[in-house]
Amino acid sequence: MSSIRPWRDIARRKSRQIMVGSVPVGGDAPITVQTMTNTPTADAKATIDQIRRCEDAGADLIRVSCPDVESTAAFREIVRAARVPLIADIHFHYKRALEAADAGAACLRINPGNIGSSERVAEVVRAAKANGCAIRIGVNAGSLEKDLLEKYGEPCPEALIESALDHIKLLQDHDFHEYKVAVKASDVFLAVAAYMGLAEAVDCPLHLGITEAGGLIGGTVKSSIGMGNMLWAGIGDTIRVSLSAEPEEEVRVGFEILKSLGLRTRGVRVVSCPSCARQGFDVIRTVEALESRLQHIKTPLSLSVLGCVVNGPGEARETDIGVTGGGNGKHMVYLSGVTDHHVSSEAMLDHIVSLVEAKAAEMEAGLGAENDDAREVDAAE
Repeated sequence: MSSIRPWRDIARRKSRQIMVGSVPVGGDAPITVQTMTNTPTADAKATIDQIRRCEDAGADLIRVSCPDVESTAAFREIVRAARVPLIADIHFHYKRALEAADAGAACLRINPGNIGSSERVAEVVRAAKANGCAIRIGVNAGSLEKDLLEKYGEPCPEALIESALDHIKLLQDHDFHEYKVAVKASDVFLAVAAYMGLAEAVDCPLHLGITEAGGLIGGTVKSSIGMGNMLWAGIGDTIRVSLSAEPEEEVRVGFEILKSLGLRTRGVRVVSCPSCARQGFDVIRTVEALESRLQHIKTPLSLSVLGCVVNGPGEARETDIGVTGGGNGKHMVYLSGVTDHHVSSEAMLDHIVSLVEAKAAEMEAGLGAENDDAREVDAAE
């Protein structure tokens, strides 16, 4: 069946599906959003507290670095406390991978090539199989193998792809197929070209990321350009936005990227104007306050906040709730695209928050009723 808006359709690359704990990655599963903790892993309480904030922000998967024995010892407690599957980040020391797998990691992030000999890779694979772990092959332009740098002269798409294929072969030689792959670079052009080439060469799930992207604003822009380009082309099964910012911010940005492309829906999608001299209220400060106060809403719904009547009514017709600035401190509120009532500047913030919360509760109740009806039909059949 053809879409009524074909210009919005994204045909996702067909990849095979793997399981990361209870979360499917690849195939027709939703594109997952992940982040990575930055607390000392040995400090289990601090790490669990940070994981909880990331979970509340919507993280589907969370990666935790395991650089030493103290970290893998604490990792067991951290896994028990987490509500989402955890990925153990391993570099060089293959024993940390064995310990993390035994401690309950849902996935091991490794480069098989820097784990050591084929025997050590085999040990990691055995531990992964025994514990039901997936493996994420993490190729990075900043840590390419010396022979590939000598062969190509510099990090380039061909070098990243060859490194990924070499690492894949190491796992396949040990009959291990529950893996996903990343070919990250801080250079947007390099990363996109590498992922595009790899997507044609393999059928495994791909983990997208622009590594070392920068701070909150710069990193968000780079990640949106790079990952947005690939996601729009249908490439990508799980994403991590790498920011020099708190990990929960990575999660929020990740969801915003997916929401903008219609690939995930979570929370309030705000449509707002940049403001100008026509505004009937302080749009910038209002939107900042609303975004902060509505972070707890997980139900997907839309809110338009426009400063005047030029575009306000048109945008409000397309959103669940809308507010358009008017004169004398009186602003029009729209419900389901229809003009409904006025609200004063002083009462507007609290009023819009209460309307969004009520709408979210109504939608959740409706969804619950639909699920109950479906269960009754199943039972009757």
